[in-house]
Amino acid sequence: MNYLASVGSYAIMIREVFKKPTKWRIMKTLIYKEIDELIFSSLGIIIFISFFIGAVVAIQTALNLTNPLIPRNLIGFATRQSVILEFAPTFVSIIMAGKVGSYITSSIGTMRVTEQIDALEVMGVNSLNYLVFPKIIAMLFYPFAIAISMYVGIFGGWCAGVLGGFLTSTDFVTGLQSDFVPFQIAYAFIKTLIFAFIIATIPSFHGFYMKGGALEVGKASTTSFVWTSVVIIILNYILTQLLLG
Repeated sequence: MNYLASVGSYAIMIREVFKKPTKWRIMKTLIYKEIDELIFSSLGIIIFISFFIGAVVAIQTALNLTNPLIPRNLIGFATRQSVILEFAPTFVSIIMAGKVGSYITSSIGTMRVTEQIDALEVMGVNSLNYLVFPKIIAMLFYPFAIAISMYVGIFGGWCAGVLGGFLTSTDFVTGLQSDFVPFQIAYAFIKTLIFAFIIATIPSFHGFYMKGGALEVGKASTTSFVWTSVVIIILNYILTQLLLG
């Protein structure tokens, strides 16, 4: 019953986020701030992780191609498929659930503990719109970060495969181009947009409705990361079945 109550409270929160909007002059500043803190500040870790994920996929594929009849360009094909379909949109989103989600929960939870949210509501401000809506809009730019992740991941695979002596650059590029389905890119971005909404709202929910003091802020951050990751994994399965099944 507690889980059902939480789901209901989450749905009510989403409805309230879009009610009584804050003035655009103030909201614009908040959105720019959130884009900088949620997206731009995360590009470093996204690029770092994506490069080595692509490199590891290429190396593992190369080391498992022991049959001489299998063409080496399969390394490029496997790297492209792995990075675009799963590692960039899903694995990076789970990392972002830890980095961005914990930041969102802790920042909103601290405002709750210090009664700043109560002060906003006393002034007649829709605190949910003021705090959560800018994060949702900022996370709409998340697909751009995933596009960079895809490029860097494939580049990492090229570096590991070609510079490691597993195959030639021509073979890798041939594998990248073989049997390419453009809808797979659309599939990855559709997943990314839905994951972005989840990353923005579930941590906000745990931060906004938390109770207690500073210790509970840390517990709420951990809980929000766990549930955000669980929802991302479940939705990943459902979306894969719907879009590619």
